[in-house]
Amino acid sequence: MSALQTSSHRSLPFDQARLDRLLDEAGIDILIATSKHNVQYLLGGYRFFFFDYMDAVGLNRYLPVVVYQKGKPDHTAYFGAALEVFERQLGKFWPPVVETKTWSGTDAIQLAVDHIKKIGGAISTIGVEKAFMPMDAGQLLHDNGYRISDATFALERLRLIKTTEELDLLREASERVVQSMAATFDYCLPGMTKNDLVAKLRCEEVNRDLKFEYCLLTAGHDLNRSPSHQKLQAGDVISLDSAGNFRGYIGDLCRMGILGEPDAELEDLLSEITYIQAEARKPIKAGARGGDIFTIADAIVDTSPHKPYMEFLAHGMGLVSHEGPRLTSVGPVPYQGYDEDRPLEAGMVISVETAIKHPKRGYIKLEDTVVVTATGSEGFGDEFRGWNRAGIHGRI
Repeated sequence: MSALQTSSHRSLPFDQARLDRLLDEAGIDILIATSKHNVQYLLGGYRFFFFDYMDAVGLNRYLPVVVYQKGKPDHTAYFGAALEVFERQLGKFWPPVVETKTWSGTDAIQLAVDHIKKIGGAISTIGVEKAFMPMDAGQLLHDNGYRISDATFALERLRLIKTTEELDLLREASERVVQSMAATFDYCLPGMTKNDLVAKLRCEEVNRDLKFEYCLLTAGHDLNRSPSHQKLQAGDVISLDSAGNFRGYIGDLCRMGILGEPDAELEDLLSEITYIQAEARKPIKAGARGGDIFTIADAIVDTSPHKPYMEFLAHGMGLVSHEGPRLTSVGPVPYQGYDEDRPLEAGMVISVETAIKHPKRGYIKLEDTVVVTATGSEGFGDEFRGWNRAGIHGRI
């Protein structure tokens, strides 16, 4: 991430001026970040490997805590788990104050409270991530008399514009996911189960240094997207929709395969989806209205004979799926379309996806990852977007 200099010449892994402005707009004096993704962002990419897949430990949980006082980065502190002492020895943390001795969320928040009292100053409101603050830890803050405000939106806006380094990670994540999908399609054979495909995709992603997050998949005419014991059959249409995590950044794409050759109707269905994707991507550039993506795509969907079972969606991507920019208020993940009437900015990253849930031909979908540039857009992982003939290597 880009670094700015503080008054004491300490290099920060985030835009201090932007964060201070966002906190000021939200009326927040001190920020307490506790989600893994925002802690990672504020610490410059660090995420503790021991609790990467889980949070529970003993009778409580792991809760990483970053404390940041608006305008005073030299008062920043990090409070982590006892096992993070080894990471501390490796010099992984930039904050001036670091303590690694917690075994619960309340341990970590108590250290944060002690630190806030120590740095003093005019503190009236503490910003927390309410959705990522356990009730026992939040109660501790309340009992100490602090006014609590939600900082989730401010932190999302801080992460909104990706740096060159972040874009490189998102590009790698996307390319490795589609390469894993192509290898999985090659592996397919009639008689295998959907569970077999997920296991293969997991291995392919892990072998490419991704952390496998999930795979939604369909086979044949069935529209059920969960892994199962359903067996593949010759001629089956197969959709793979998967997220692979590369150093915290998400590659989330969907590609299509078939156990055989697509007929004219299948070619037409995927061509229609490809056309909608291309048209929806055309307005993506710095300065364009965010909602124009939907305006164009929705107009095409409205005239399609497949409208009753067609879906279009565009949403932000980064450390979190469905993060900013927020382009619509009517998507499946509920939030307000804050950026619908605001201009897109270079460095925003958008997932664009179109699906046809055909009652006779099955689930057909493309999902692409697109970065906003000053002059237009660039697709990450823009490979294998046609019909991938499955089973090539599985037959060898």
